[in-house]
Amino acid sequence: MKNKMICLSVFMLCLMLVSCNKKSEAETAEQQAEETVKAPINVIGRAEDNKEDLLPKHEYELKENHEVGGRQGIAYENGYYYVSDSKKLFVYDENWQLINEADGQFSAFENEVNHIGDIDVYNGEIYAGIEYFMDGESKNIQIAVYDAKTLKMVRTVMFDENSGQTEVSGIAIDPDSSSVWMCSWSDGDSGRYLYRYDLENGEYLGKYHLQPAPQYIQGVACFDGNLYITADDGDADLGEADHIYRYRVDLSRSNAPVVLERTLDDIILQGEIEGLSFDKENKRLLVCYNHGARIVLGMGKGFYEGFDKEIHNIYVYDFK
Repeated sequence: MKNKMICLSVFMLCLMLVSCNKKSEAETAEQQAEETVKAPINVIGRAEDNKEDLLPKHEYELKENHEVGGRQGIAYENGYYYVSDSKKLFVYDENWQLINEADGQFSAFENEVNHIGDIDVYNGEIYAGIEYFMDGESKNIQIAVYDAKTLKMVRTVMFDENSGQTEVSGIAIDPDSSSVWMCSWSDGDSGRYLYRYDLENGEYLGKYHLQPAPQYIQGVACFDGNLYITADDGDADLGEADHIYRYRVDLSRSNAPVVLERTLDDIILQGEIEGLSFDKENKRLLVCYNHGARIVLGMGKGFYEGFDKEIHNIYVYDFK
């Protein structure tokens, strides 16, 4: 009898604790719902008033294309072309001859990863957006830095989970503002922003609202105070072209007015656009493009007629 009374007392105590906990959670939720936040302040300035900013920055002429081993991204520095595949890195010389390649060393990461996106190179180091990606969903986003000569991983920087970013498709280095920019492929809130980190210490510095937001962003590159963005927004099944967009960097405002920079209707065969880069010395735009495979939710799902594999090309444009 005594044991039964003890058990009953313990049971009643547990019920009281659960009830108090639920009450506490409800009160917290109610307090958060009623919390007063700082009143919004209008972002001053109409993008449409600056007519020059509404037009493409450059004129482009397609000069050549080169088949490469990677499907994700392209970067250029000091006469070398760096190409990323989903799991590997490649280096080509000025004549597009392969001189080095290595896997992404995914086993060295603390969290499970399987995907490299578009890349950039700065001061002899390759910056890559790394994640675990499957059927349009991703996790474990981080910045990985590789030595451009050895292709060995040097360090990693985890992204800020509170940023709202749920995928990383590309990365760009902006030395003028000492920034690392990341973009997201996701067709939702995550894909409507560019995310900025400190180049020196990896600190998250904030996000910038793309207006209007390109659909299915694949890559980003910095050139002459502007960020150039590739978007896989054309339906390849219908022969629609993909596009490059531009945002003139202005760190004083939270929104990022976007301009259509180039429609890629001169590609040999429409497919899936990926990353981009600039050869600043020779005034060349480099665009990574894939042909042959049907892509659904970021994954290959069979091939188009006449293909039994996917072909990866870098298209080279002169610009002025």
